Amino acid sequence: MKQAELVGILAFLNGAEQLKQTLRSAHTSNGRQESTAEHTWRLCLMVMLFEKQFTDIDMLKLLKMCIIHDLGEAISGDIAAVDQIEGHDKGAQERIDLLQLMTPLPQELQDEILLLWDEYEHASSPEAMMAKAFDKLETMLQHTQGMNPPDFDYGFNLNYGKRYTDNTPLTAQIRALIDIDTARLAKDNSTL
Repeated sequence: MKQAELVGILAFLNGAEQLKQTLRSAHTSNGRQESTAEHTWRLCLMVMLFEKQFTDIDMLKLLKMCIIHDLGEAISGDIAAVDQIEGHDKGAQERIDLLQLMTPLPQELQDEILLLWDEYEHASSPEAMMAKAFDKLETMLQHTQGMNPPDFDYGFNLNYGKRYTDNTPLTAQIRALIDIDTARLAKDNSTL
């Protein structure tokens, strides 16, 4: 590998480090806001744990999608689903930010990442649909175990991402279990 390519990859990794500091609306079990990097890590772990359940899925491609799906947030941050504005294309901004973040990379790596990101964004393959489903499931799971603020809207999660999570029997089954905890928390939260 050429020195310039190594320098470019390290520059990209330096930019991607920002995901460790990019905060999401979810909270950890001790009450600290979760970072996008932490979300991505557990999303990849979830996918890995269910690998044997999806023999018709290209697992390497799925894991790559999970790793890069939120990379654009390193530039402009995360917009929580509950805060997204109708008609504003969050994905368009994330794609612009991803392109900016990737500029130091060799063109071949830029092309690979962008192809995977576009496929994920448009849910245009079984792997992309699976990545979307597990992305939603990881978020919902974190909401059931995080020390959330008193005004947290658990009810939102009961319909969040159903078109992806209900796409396979396993992801629907996982969602049903998470929904039990979500409904309990919504009920407990409404009595406060």
